[in-house]
Amino acid sequence: MTSLLMEAVKVELGVEQITFPDYAACLSVKTYLHMCGLNFTTELKINAEEMSPSGKVPFIQIGPFLISEMEPIISAVQTRVTRERYGCMQPWPLNRILPCKKYFDIKRKLSVVDWLNKSFNEVCEEVITCCEALSERLGTQDFFFGKKPTELDALVFGHLFTLLTTDLPNKEFAQVIGKYDNLVQFCKRVDQKYYKQLDNDY
Repeated sequence: MTSLLMEAVKVELGVEQITFPDYAACLSVKTYLHMCGLNFTTELKINAEEMSPSGKVPFIQIGPFLISEMEPIISAVQTRVTRERYGCMQPWPLNRILPCKKYFDIKRKLSVVDWLNKSFNEVCEEVITCCEALSERLGTQDFFFGKKPTELDALVFGHLFTLLTTDLPNKEFAQVIGKYDNLVQFCKRVDQKYYKQLDNDY
């Protein structure tokens, strides 16, 4: 992993109107790279998904290599060592076409995992179940596997922090997470250590 410390690592992201899951994935990857102590720069790209090898964000560039999505990025970091927003930054007609494309892509993915027809209450129940499991696993530890963070900590932080801090029309997800004090404190701890203390951007 130390060989990456001196390499130029770029995290490619989009700008404006990023979808909720994509923002959380980008934040998870950036947090993981911070946890690994890697120096990297973030570049905002309006065509990040088109540049990505898998068509998904985030992706990183290490030298001539492009690696996309969290699991392959973690694998690349472990063996050798971001975000698309839609609409307002695109010229017409892309500012109409790309949001529609993304909408139908998301509907297709939700259908594949049998989430498309879930009610809001059913989704909330899933969030509660997830938070209960995470809270129980974390317990009173600083991180999920003890005193040192892992990729799981980066992944969980990216998603929980996004839900807690994004101004959504419905605050119910944030309210659910807020009932688990150890998860809230975990988010504050990671935020302080890897962002505020180091003056890093989200």
